Amino acid sequence: MTDTRTVLIADDDVSIRTVLSQALKRAGYDVEATDNGATLYQWILEGRGDLVITDVMMPGENGLDLIPKIHAKRPGMKVIVMSAQNALTTAISASEKGALDYLPKPFDIDGLLETVRGAFRKTIATEQDNTIDTADALNKSFVVGQSRAMQEIYRTVARLRNSDLTVLMTGESGTGKEVIARALHAFSRWKEGPFVALNMAAIPKELIESELFGHEKGAFTGATQKTIGRFEQAQGGTLFLDEIGDMPYEAQTRLLRVLQEGEFTSVGGRRLVKTRLRIIAATNRDMQALVRQGKFREDLYYRLNVIPLHIPPLRDRSEDIPALVQHFIAQLGSLKVFEPEAMRLIQQQPWAGNIRELENFTRRLAALCPQEIIDAAAAAAELKRLSRAENAAPKGRDELIAALMNDYFAAWGNALPQGGIHAPVICDIEKPLIERALELTGGNQIRAAEILGLNRNTLRKKIRELRIDVRRGA
Repeated sequence: MTDTRTVLIADDDVSIRTVLSQALKRAGYDVEATDNGATLYQWILEGRGDLVITDVMMPGENGLDLIPKIHAKRPGMKVIVMSAQNALTTAISASEKGALDYLPKPFDIDGLLETVRGAFRKTIATEQDNTIDTADALNKSFVVGQSRAMQEIYRTVARLRNSDLTVLMTGESGTGKEVIARALHAFSRWKEGPFVALNMAAIPKELIESELFGHEKGAFTGATQKTIGRFEQAQGGTLFLDEIGDMPYEAQTRLLRVLQEGEFTSVGGRRLVKTRLRIIAATNRDMQALVRQGKFREDLYYRLNVIPLHIPPLRDRSEDIPALVQHFIAQLGSLKVFEPEAMRLIQQQPWAGNIRELENFTRRLAALCPQEIIDAAAAAAELKRLSRAENAAPKGRDELIAALMNDYFAAWGNALPQGGIHAPVICDIEKPLIERALELTGGNQIRAAEILGLNRNTLRKKIRELRIDVRRGA
């Protein structure tokens, strides 16, 4: 037996067989190539080859269906799958069947050669337990797209399907980070457990520990009953911590301790609860910059960033826009169809708000356009309205305040309210602020006063003056 490794190739496209064969031979491997699965399987039965590279769709036997048969006869044989059907289901199915890797077509030759070299450095992990119902999981994930950027995400999801490693997703707002998190959950061994999401930016810093770990009755002023936190709610499943970069520094120490020790206690409690869950975090912030600025703990960052996963903005995968638009239309139960020129105009839009903005646009256009076929004129008109709204929107805090004041002056004109504008402006701002605090605290005025930094009697006075219905938070 020589030291030269033999790669078996099965693909019905002669050009791909030729390119692969030449590249692998130049890299020092022996190669045997065929255009069908039957010949490939016969070679396996004869004991030929050390590695298989197979297409999915070929005359005769499907490449994915061949994988378990190959492993039954040659348990140590490594299989790499190629496919032009670039969808999450293909990547997951390849992983389920036991493929070492999945490569979407067209692929990079250098990348394939590195995959082949890596395949010879390790053994394939046979994981026949925890078989995942792909169709059911995909229905839960709603992941759409066949761009190269999405293919990398699919491969990562497939590789992590039986892993408990913590994932940190980065990407702009609206790119679909929670959708990917749900896909990671749906294709994992935790899929039968709950998926619990918590937006860290939406929780007042005084309530974060209670929200995460729960609290005991009497743990603080206003804690009238025991409350279960998100960590305990997510036991046996996945806890998705969105906007983790906005987590207050003081609360980061407690989270780090839980990740390190695998156990926690509720606020005011003594009973240790062991964690049995998977953590996925996400942010649209530059985490390394936050660490450098001293706003995020470096040790917590590395605890969360075990598997980094970047979700690309929509402008970097505009080829996915038609599929996304059709997906949103189908969700509406609509039969409307876009003319090619209309879709081209939509694809040219930068979509600063990413998928979330595209979804809102599609729903609005479908609702406002009376005809079943949406033409370029209808799409252009709605895109123009969208552009005007974006240009008119204030971009920063100072512009927001200036725009707000301009709105007040424009509304009153020369007939300014008696006593000046200070009181009515403060009323307009204070009332929703207090109402929100009451909602967050379940109507508890003592706790709401603590969050707002007000004296309890002052809060009660403002509730009376502003005619706030305290029952809205109860």
